[in-house]
Amino acid sequence: MNRINPNPFTTRPEIVGTFGVVTSTHWIATAVGMGILERGGNAFDAAVATAFTLQVVEPHLCGPGGDAPLILHDVRRGKTEVVCGQGPMPAGATIAHYKSLGLDLIPGTGLLPACIPGTFDAYMLVLRDYGTMRLADVLSPAIGYWLNGHALVERASATIATVAEQFRTHWKTSAAVFLPGGDVPKPESLFRNVTLGNTYARILKEAEAGGGGREAEIERARRAWSQGFVAEAIDSFCRTQDVMDVSGKANRGVLTGQDMAKWQATVEAPLTYDYGRYTVCKAHTWTQGPVVLQQLALLKGFDLDGMDPTSPDFIHLQVECLKLAYADREAFYGDPAFVDVPMQTLLSDAYNDDRRNLIDPASASLEQRPGKVDGYGGVVKLRRADGVRLGVASSGAGEPTVGRVGQTNGDTVHFDIIDKDGNMISATPSGGWLQSSPVIPELGFPLGTRGQMFWLEEGLPGSLAPGKRPRSTLTPTLAHRDGKPYMVWGSPGGDQQDQWITQHFLRHVHCDMNLQEAIDAPAWHSEHFPSSFWPRTARPGVLVLEGRIPKDTVAELKKRGHEVEVNDAWSEGRLTAATRDDPWRKAAANPRGMQGYAAGR
Repeated sequence: MNRINPNPFTTRPEIVGTFGVVTSTHWIATAVGMGILERGGNAFDAAVATAFTLQVVEPHLCGPGGDAPLILHDVRRGKTEVVCGQGPMPAGATIAHYKSLGLDLIPGTGLLPACIPGTFDAYMLVLRDYGTMRLADVLSPAIGYWLNGHALVERASATIATVAEQFRTHWKTSAAVFLPGGDVPKPESLFRNVTLGNTYARILKEAEAGGGGREAEIERARRAWSQGFVAEAIDSFCRTQDVMDVSGKANRGVLTGQDMAKWQATVEAPLTYDYGRYTVCKAHTWTQGPVVLQQLALLKGFDLDGMDPTSPDFIHLQVECLKLAYADREAFYGDPAFVDVPMQTLLSDAYNDDRRNLIDPASASLEQRPGKVDGYGGVVKLRRADGVRLGVASSGAGEPTVGRVGQTNGDTVHFDIIDKDGNMISATPSGGWLQSSPVIPELGFPLGTRGQMFWLEEGLPGSLAPGKRPRSTLTPTLAHRDGKPYMVWGSPGGDQQDQWITQHFLRHVHCDMNLQEAIDAPAWHSEHFPSSFWPRTARPGVLVLEGRIPKDTVAELKKRGHEVEVNDAWSEGRLTAATRDDPWRKAAANPRGMQGYAAGR
């Protein structure tokens, strides 16, 4: 019997069209982004509208108080650029201050880990310099959903349930928003955040009040955020509120209105690495993004073409390469405005030829083995997960991500967009989620907690300093193929992001999988290295596999010394991806757990 569709089964079709594609971690955000393209906006207009909508519909994963790195290619400018929406630490965030509070780690909740919120200014920069629409065009859909309500996703309800007692006891301003009537809102109940909707409506009203063109409106909106009523409310809350956090004590924040007023989002060139036909582009070492480039520099020495992506060799080689790359992340990465990171050496053939010799094709390493570059880097003391006790106060700490025993506690968000002209953008907004910091009552949203990624030891690339950006896990990706911009992709997932991003790329490039096949394929992650989030522990040798990995592969990986844990069948990653291969625009999205959604025509 002849099959109408000769392609392998996928959980959903790979979207194919010529007009444009939008793929994101929530269906409403995807629909809003596609609607902007349909009304004549470009990919960057659609990106801003999508990003604001994700703050509404996934409040357990991102929010206005969080962070957002973006990577884009603008056809008019003819170049790929990174927009940094990662705010730095406040002027009062010194190691001495935190140690004076009796801390040896920055708490993962409360006000102390708050950076300057970066999302709003980054989105305004993208709209002003790359977009075409007015502020009302891209902000009104989100305002409408905040004021009128949306169906609350199951994971948001479950996340609220995990911190409900914390809200009732300690964070009553959060209870007022997320426990309507005193109860945890049920999945698919109509959920509103009227205060937050009014905050953005007021920003829009102030932006439009002065007249002038779209650029003038955008600049007034930026001032309302960083120098106006938003900054004033944040300043007052941090100065006056003692907030319970994971330290077991109530602490005040150090973020001020002056910090807000002094910072703006920036644009920079990406770091790149050539891998066969492809040039992969990532943000600099204020993110963990370059670990993808380092993994590729190591993997370039192996013949991966045609390998079975679920075979023990394919998985083992990737795991051992990522262990070396992530060890270098801990030793060398930090804000390049503060830290001289030897990226040229770390990506050089000579360095990687030497590092590749450390990989035993038959045995898993259980050691942390950073490279040595004279005059650079530092040594991070390993904190083993089995040596850390977590109390009740740890609720909401760290980044919500895929659990190691199968549960999905949440994630970040992600989206990829390509328009008919070939403009493309990828972004991974996160932070400011509802469970890690109390709501500022006048504004309707909490601050972020990205500062927990800093160390309170002096002399490390990741040591805390005022004005310094944390080495974020947020890491969108863009690749050129044969010299032309080709693909944007990424995933939520904290430390796992650049493991799943690399896996997807290798399956697409070496295993001839389309975007959806590469997303659907069984995946895995390592927990060998120190976590980026409180309490900053490592689980040496631990390799978590999806339950669909063949049993023979599981047995062989155990034989090679990996500390294997088998997760649920569909539990690894929340990837989305989009490509431009003229005349086609293609997109795909994750089918797991909190599913992603792609649209296009």
